[in-house]
Amino acid sequence: MPKTFTIPPAARPLLRRQAGLLSTHQCEELGIGREVRRRMVRHRRWTSPARSVYDTDPVPLPSRVRDDWFDHSARWRTWFALLVHGPDTIATGGCALVLHGVSGLPRDFPLEVARQDGSPRHRRHGVAVVDYRPFPTLSINDRLVARIDHAAAQAIVKLPRQNALAVLDDLARRHGFGPIELSALHDLARRRHGAARLHELFDLVVTRSESPAESFARLSCHDNGVPPDDIQALIVMDAKAVARVDFIWRLPDGRWLVVEIDGVGPHSSPQALVRDAPRQNRLLSSGQVIMLRFAPADNDKPGGVGAEIAKVLAAHQWQPGQYTGQGARITLTRSTSPQ
Repeated sequence: MPKTFTIPPAARPLLRRQAGLLSTHQCEELGIGREVRRRMVRHRRWTSPARSVYDTDPVPLPSRVRDDWFDHSARWRTWFALLVHGPDTIATGGCALVLHGVSGLPRDFPLEVARQDGSPRHRRHGVAVVDYRPFPTLSINDRLVARIDHAAAQAIVKLPRQNALAVLDDLARRHGFGPIELSALHDLARRRHGAARLHELFDLVVTRSESPAESFARLSCHDNGVPPDDIQALIVMDAKAVARVDFIWRLPDGRWLVVEIDGVGPHSSPQALVRDAPRQNRLLSSGQVIMLRFAPADNDKPGGVGAEIAKVLAAHQWQPGQYTGQGARITLTRSTSPQ
């Protein structure tokens, strides 16, 4: 094999789509023969995470440094599952949701596929072959994939509650699931083992949740008895928009408790955090705002962020169900005393 061997240009779209993975069959079609593959692996320019599957990036998946690591990891694991079990498999559950572009799945979502002929096959390399009843499919990137509603019903019953809510929120926000579609999805999911613990989540779905981390935090608030009075609330001063905040509660003394989840969505970059500082100062200088900021990892602590928020709200004698201005903009004055 020449030291200057490079992957054929025809492979590049495939590699982008499959997160750097190729199957033996695909290599043969591209003219990358067995001896070349063996040498690439031997020289540690490729790896072979499973028989008949090659990774053209020699850096182990957990060690890769990429801005889109979570999306890349989800695509890598999905295509690994499909390639391990061959070209006649159908992406189901979480794997299908990845190909549909749905967010909210955990890093280690269950890997599963179905076979087109319905025949059984043993689990291989952590990838399960499931036997669902017939379900509608469509083609994405030349692979059969469970239709998005059936994929969601297959997936959410196997996910932690917070991830199930994040998936539902994303379906509502970006994939056109209104009340009718969500009700139909609920009917699909309720027939599956593990669905009972998810029934309440369908009442919590909102289209304004901008990230999985926000969904996680909002569920923690509900679990701790302090559901936000409003989310993505617009705050105005001097007739100008000052901020759109993640969560807000109206306190009995007229002030507002504002909670921001840093490191996600609009707050995801260092530059964004720098831009957040002036608006935070303006909010606090009004004397009408109490602000709490959390990192996504804070929700992993016992009780989650909801437990911390509940302590603050209890100290201010907040009670749920008192606020009726959901969706309305909030106007602050320059007064330094509570309204």
